[in-house]
Amino acid sequence: MKKLFVLLTVAGMLTFGFNTIVAAQEPAQEAETEEVAETDVEQETEPAPADIMDQDLLAPDYEDQTFHYILKEQFIEGGPAFMSIILLCLIIGLGLCIERIIYLNLSTTNTGKLLNKVEDALKTGGVDAAKEVCRSTRGPVASIYYQGLDRYNEGMEVVEKSVVSYGSVLMGRLEMNLTWISLFIAIAPMLGFMGTVIGMISAFDAIARAGDISPTIVADGIKVALLTTVFGLIVAVILQIFYNYIVSKIDTMVNTMEDATISFMDILIKYQK
Repeated sequence: MKKLFVLLTVAGMLTFGFNTIVAAQEPAQEAETEEVAETDVEQETEPAPADIMDQDLLAPDYEDQTFHYILKEQFIEGGPAFMSIILLCLIIGLGLCIERIIYLNLSTTNTGKLLNKVEDALKTGGVDAAKEVCRSTRGPVASIYYQGLDRYNEGMEVVEKSVVSYGSVLMGRLEMNLTWISLFIAIAPMLGFMGTVIGMISAFDAIARAGDISPTIVADGIKVALLTTVFGLIVAVILQIFYNYIVSKIDTMVNTMEDATISFMDILIKYQK
């Protein structure tokens, strides 16, 4: 009986002690669990430095990646010496192209309508009325008509020579400044190639000073050298497009002038008779 009591007492003490230890350990485990949870939350909310660097590299900077910013950056990297000269060629060439386009548009005339007015004036008011119609109309065709009418009393042969001669003068005026535009078209890529050659020489000098063919030195030197060529070719392409448009418009106007002159001479011959 005593042995049974002792065994129950020892079992109760062991059970109480075990429960006390477990009860003491549970708050510690809960605290550790909470600390681990908080650490996990912090790790999830606070990215690692490597992740931050990767995100910065992958995230595009929209303010710095605009076309104006990229163009300005490439212009500076190409070197201000040759890039400024190429830019000057573009500005002057575009100015000449715009001037020619405006001049040609102002010189365009409805030749059929003008020819009908001149013929009606010849019927009603004679040569003086026809000359007044030509004087009040702008454009090379009206100027040719005026020159022919001004020499109408001197004979048709003189009128024909006057019309042909003055037509050649007006054709020269239409083609004015085209040689300068073609010059800038040719010189822009040549300046770019010159900048490339000088840039390559500088790159080889950098390699010689470094004493080693470093990919960084070679790549930077070649990039800077080729930028001048790229900008020179872009300038030449832009000016070439304007040049071809101007030439085609001049050809159209010259054909119109020749056709209108033939019709004008036919009218003068008809009224001379």
